[in-house]
Amino acid sequence: MSWRGSTTVSDRIFACLPYLLPLIEVFVFGRFLLAEFPPLQLLFLPLLPLLRIYYGVRYAGLIIFFALWLLVVRNEKINHFIRFNTMQAILLDIIIFLFSIMTDIVGLVPSSGFAIQTLYTTIFIGVVAAVVYSVIQSLTGRYAEIPAISDAVYMQVR
Repeated sequence: MSWRGSTTVSDRIFACLPYLLPLIEVFVFGRFLLAEFPPLQLLFLPLLPLLRIYYGVRYAGLIIFFALWLLVVRNEKINHFIRFNTMQAILLDIIIFLFSIMTDIVGLVPSSGFAIQTLYTTIFIGVVAAVVYSVIQSLTGRYAEIPAISDAVYMQVR
C-alpha cells in the first residue's frame, strides 16, 4: 500500500536500514538453530562487523533506539514511508525485548532445555521472517503490513 505519495530509491533504501536493529537483536535467539544448521551461518556473515560494534559499545541498543525514535520517527520533515518503517523496526525490537524477558522466566523452570530451544528458534525464525518481509516490501516501495504491529505503527506515525 503506497498511499502517502511516491517513494524514491533512496527513500526505499533508508526505509530498510532500521531493520538492521531487530535483526542484530534477534541474533542471540538464533544460536540453537545456527548451531544445528551451520550453513545458515553464511547468510548472517555480513552482520558480524555490525554485531561486534553493537555488542562492543555499551548501551548501543538504547542509544540507537532513542536516536531512531527522536531523530526519525518524530521528525515530520522525513518522508512518511521512512518513518513508518523505522517505527515498525522499533516495535519489532520492543517485541524482541519482551520475548527475552519471557525466555528468562521460562528458563527458571527446571529441565526446560527443550522448551527454551524451541522458543528461541521460533522467536528467531519469526522475527527474521518479519524483517525479510518488511525489507522486501520496502524495496518495492510498499508498506509492510504486519498484523497488529502495523496498526500500532499507524497510530504512532502521522
